[in-house]
Amino acid sequence: MSTCTTLSRELIEPMSGTAATGATWLLLEQPGPWGAKALTQSHLDPEFGRALEARAKGTGLRIALIRRPGRHADAPPAPSRQVYLAHTAPGRSWIRELVLDDPAELLGYDFAALAAGDHGGIGQEYRGEPLALVCTNGRRDRCCALLGRPLAAELAASGHAQVWEVTHLGGHRFSPTMLVLPYGYAYGRMSAHTAKEILGATREGRMVPEWCRGRSSWDRPCQAAELAVREQIGEDLAEALTVRQTPVDADTWSVTVAHGDGRSWTVRVHRSAAEPARSESCLKLPTNPDRYDVDTGGLFVQTAK
Repeated sequence: MSTCTTLSRELIEPMSGTAATGATWLLLEQPGPWGAKALTQSHLDPEFGRALEARAKGTGLRIALIRRPGRHADAPPAPSRQVYLAHTAPGRSWIRELVLDDPAELLGYDFAALAAGDHGGIGQEYRGEPLALVCTNGRRDRCCALLGRPLAAELAASGHAQVWEVTHLGGHRFSPTMLVLPYGYAYGRMSAHTAKEILGATREGRMVPEWCRGRSSWDRPCQAAELAVREQIGEDLAEALTVRQTPVDADTWSVTVAHGDGRSWTVRVHRSAAEPARSESCLKLPTNPDRYDVDTGGLFVQTAK
């Protein structure tokens, strides 16, 4: 069976610079089935889902639904819901957790402040294992269900208590995909073995460049630049680098990657259309996604959206 992941692998398509963007994530537990547009197509009240979307628009806050791995009966959820808020900016990353009887309380939060990294004392500090979010929403893409759900189940069965299925991380063709918090690094094309390696590294304050798609706190040109510099200097400490971009023209950026030890590198990132056309999802027609070429001065890395 031909799938978007099969074609992506056949094209040897790079994953760098393809992570979903969002400085802060709001994760709301919603058991049961999800539709393609989960905030309005689940057991969550659709009017509330639309209100959440409207409140988050333009703020930089990204909202997703989560549920525990396993079978998902079509039944109303328990009254209380687990909620996580996670900010992913380097040096300022945090996770807050709380339980709500009424999810509508979320509409009283300052979404712009949360996106900027100010949690305002909401909930309590989360001190547990890294949060592993595996995309499993088959109504958006069958690869996420076929590849993501078994991965989430295997991680949970192996004792990783903070593994959750999530509605959408983008990049279906890189399934199975996973976002790890608090740092916000997204990964793709994982096996259970590599996913466990990633979670182990995250506990130690590291990231794993080999399967990394980028850090969600950065725009995609910055994601690509950071990973290219990491490859060049052999750096895997999650909080070691910060990134700043300056537009050169509509499709080119000058990106400065700074290390906490005082070193910095300036690279040039150029966007173009990837060839040949390919389906970014099993449910979409073929397109030419953005590709980012990173010139680090001697090392030239091609990356795709």
